[in-house]
Amino acid sequence: MADKPSVTSTKAAKRGTAAEPRKPRAHKAAAKDVPAQAKGTKASAESKKPAAAPTLLSGGNPQIAKGYGDEPVQAYIAAMPGWKSDLGRRLDALITRTVPGVRKAVKWNSPMYGVEEKTWFLGIHCFTRYVKVAFFRGAALHPLPPGGSKQKDVRYLDIREDEPLDEARFAAWVKQASELPGEKM
Repeated sequence: MADKPSVTSTKAAKRGTAAEPRKPRAHKAAAKDVPAQAKGTKASAESKKPAAAPTLLSGGNPQIAKGYGDEPVQAYIAAMPGWKSDLGRRLDALITRTVPGVRKAVKWNSPMYGVEEKTWFLGIHCFTRYVKVAFFRGAALHPLPPGGSKQKDVRYLDIREDEPLDEARFAAWVKQASELPGEKM
């Protein structure tokens, strides 16, 4: 009885090329025989590589994945370019000190601060020449933050490198804003 041609040689014959011998497939059980240390060697070496710096979007705003808690907010602050990173640390410390137990998240590439679950009273965003703080119920703050908005309740504070930050006034706004109903987002 003649040997039946393999699938590989039949396909090769149709294409007009020489058939290569078929390579045996690795058996799943063979992977189980590899010691645990050898399996993890490549992964552990890769995990020691420094993480790539976040992409900076227009105006130098860091692109940080959506996340809840302090970790994504600190990643955002660390990625803020130049003087903005120091300002971000100051703002975060002021907010945290003024509102103990404040909830934090990064949404829409901006740190958000709130008191209740998924309800926010303040957001921060980087622009080319300034950092914008958005008070989502800012129209109810006294005195009013200086920046108006197309949205009737929102007020802004733009902080530039060469302008001092009135920390006492900022903390007062943060305290007031945290006591108002937050914005669900």
